[in-house]
Formats: sequence, C-alpha cells, structure tokens
Amino acid sequence: MKAFDTAQMSEQSDNIRVAIQQPVLPAYRAPVFRALSERPGIDLKLYYGDRANSPSNVEAIGFEAEMVHLSERRLVKHPIIWHKPQWQCASKKTCDALILTWDLHYLSLVPGLVRARANGVRTILWGHGYSKNESALRSWPRNRVAALADALLFYNEPTAKHFIDSGWDPKRIYTASNTIDQNPIQEARNYWLDRPEDLNQFKQENKLDQGHVIIFVSRLDPENRLDLLIQSLPALCKQFAALQTIVIGKGDEERRRLSDIAELLGVSQSIRFLGPIYNEQELAPWMISADLFCYPANIGLSILHAFGYGLPVITSDKTSSQNPEIVSLQNYVNGLTYEDNKSDMLTQAISQVLGDAAFRSKLSQHAYKTATEVFSIKNMVDGMEAAIRGSVSPIP
Repeated sequence: MKAFDTAQMSEQSDNIRVAIQQPVLPAYRAPVFRALSERPGIDLKLYYGDRANSPSNVEAIGFEAEMVHLSERRLVKHPIIWHKPQWQCASKKTCDALILTWDLHYLSLVPGLVRARANGVRTILWGHGYSKNESALRSWPRNRVAALADALLFYNEPTAKHFIDSGWDPKRIYTASNTIDQNPIQEARNYWLDRPEDLNQFKQENKLDQGHVIIFVSRLDPENRLDLLIQSLPALCKQFAALQTIVIGKGDEERRRLSDIAELLGVSQSIRFLGPIYNEQELAPWMISADLFCYPANIGLSILHAFGYGLPVITSDKTSSQNPEIVSLQNYVNGLTYEDNKSDMLTQAISQVLGDAAFRSKLSQHAYKTATEVFSIKNMVDGMEAAIRGSVSPIP
C-alpha cells in the first residue's frame, strides 16, 4: 500500500476539488468529512442520499454537503440503486477527484466511472472490497468494476494487502482504517469518572455494584447471535454470583425472541433489555460499570466504541463473517475470540476474562489505547488524503 510523500503534498499549491458520494450522512461519518475538509489544499463537497434502512442523516456542520434523493428498487431480493451524483459529479466542472461508494448495486456506478475517465476526473472507489459470503460470482464483477477506477480505498489493511498479493498495482491501493470519533465518548467517560460519587450512586440504583457486568450495545439483530450469549449465562451465573448482562439496542422482535430464550433457560433475572440509548452521556455510566463487552458475531464499529471505554471485547473467531473493524481486535491483547457458533467456547472466554482481574486490566488498557491512539480519525483521514493526492498526482 502506497503512502503519499508528505513533501510532495506540500509542493502542490492548487487546491484539489474533491466530491464524495455516499448513500447517507450518518453521525459517525460527519467528523471524518469535517476533518478531511480541514486539510490544507482540499476543497471538499459531500453528496449524500436518503437510502432506506440506513442510519439517519445528520446535519453537515463544518463541511459543504448536499442531500440528493437516491432512487432504490428491488429486483427479487437485491436492491437496484441510482444515485445521480455518481454521474453528475464525473465532470471537471465539479471536481478533480471523485470518491464513489464501491457497491455494485448502484446502476449509476459504472456510467459514472466511464464518464469520469473520459472527462479527466480521477476516481476512487471506497468500500469493503469483499463480501461476507465471498465467491467468484461476487468477486469477479466487483473487481472488473474496480479496474475502471484510478484508486481503491479500503476499510482495513488486510483486505488491501490481499488485493496487492493478488496482483493489483500497489500504487493504486490505499487504506483508511474505519473508525469513529472518540471525542464524545471520552467527554462522557471523563464526566462520569470525574464524579465518582454520582457513578457509585448510579451503580447502586441499577444494582450494578453487586457482581460482574457484561454489556452489549447495538441493534438487536439475529446475525449478532445474542442467543449464544444467553445460552452461556446458566453456567456463568453459577460461577459468578450476581452476574448481570445489560443489553442496549433497538429491535422489538429480536428482543422478544431473546427474552423467551432467557426465560426458558431460567436466566431472565440476570439479563436486562434496556432498549436503545443514543445519548453518549446517558450510555456512558452503563459502559463504565461493565467488565467486558460481548458481541457474539457480526461486530463492526461497536468494537471501537467499546474500546473507547477501555472494555475488553469478546467475539467470534470467524473473521470472514465479521465487519472490517474486526482487525482492531488482537486476541489476548485487547480482547478474546471464541470458536464460532459454540456457546460453550463463548462461556469459557467470558469466564477467563471475568475470573482474572489482572488479565482483565491488561486487556482494558490495550483496548483503550487501540481506540484512542491507533484507530483515530486522524489516521483514517490520512489514508483518505493519501488516496486523493495519489490519484490526482500519481507518484512514478
């Protein structure tokens, strides 16, 4: 993966006009675009859509943005999408570099790439670069479309390295390690830690001071396999007195299913479903009161949210079914993995962390460092800027 020479960056006097197309503008992405727009020599404008069943759009503060309606239809089970900026922005009148969503469900993607090349606009495809259900039928068309772009921008290093090892030109490959803004997390965390009396009162009121606490925070979805966590609770409750499992997230249907499993296993009293909590200040005392964060499968940015609170993370060892952010987890360093789909192995991993305070403390320290120093907004934006400058003025 090629890094763009910082000396060459400083020599470029003309601003680079950058257009980014995205399906939505979620809260976790806004700090990234704001930080990128603040980079010297980058004139950024975001064009985002209103895709259904995606995170809600937030206000663009600190950077220029425009919401453009996204058309979506269903062909059998597959979405077919047209987003006008993919075509309209492929012009020198609009930008010098165009960053597009790397998703073949967009019918507007290939026409936009072809038009951009004809008009001399440099293109960057930004995305995962793989599917959780990877196959030749999925990778072949994705890679054919990728060949039309000037650069590929990946969410993590291992996927980028895989492309290079497969024969792709390293000069076209970049990484912007996906992350979230830690500022609101650290502000909320410090607020409560600076008020130990209030925090202790919160723990007492919510009965979190009587034993160990496991926490899960995310949307309640069958793919996250919370049923495996519940299946581990009977053995864990016998081993650890007054163990509490806190589940925070939206999803009424899945919550009912999980509640039924808990009742059947006789652990209803040790698990609490709180519903969604979106305010970081309100969420913080729950996270601080926990000993570990368990996300049995399909983990994504939640891992960095947990790490920001210094929480060790336990999740499945089947990385191919996880999201790109799984690369932030180092087994026995900032968390643990267990053998996929086996509740007894999950039980063993949780027991190992809860039963060893020194080990848990070590994991916690490394988790916090991972979130605040390694997977930072700055490092992510560095990767995006390198891709932009490298595509506009390629290094020989």
